[in-house]
Amino acid sequence: MANPPGQQTKPHWLRVLFVLPFIAMLWVSSYNRLTPELFGFPFFFWYQLLWVIVSAALAGIIYKVEH
Repeated sequence: MANPPGQQTKPHWLRVLFVLPFIAMLWVSSYNRLTPELFGFPFFFWYQLLWVIVSAALAGIIYKVEH
C-alpha cells in the first residue's frame, strides 16, 4: 500500500526488543534458584516481577518512538 502524499512510514525495528522478555522468561534455568533474596523474596519471584516492569517500560518506549 502506498502512503498518502506527505505521510512518511515510521520504522518498526524497535519491536525486536519485545523478544528480550520472551527469551528471558523461556530460559528458566537462568533464574531457577532461591538466592539472592530481595526484601525476603526468592530470586525466582523477584526476577520475574522485574521482567514485568522491564516489559512495560519497553512497550512505553516503543510506543513513544512509533507515535
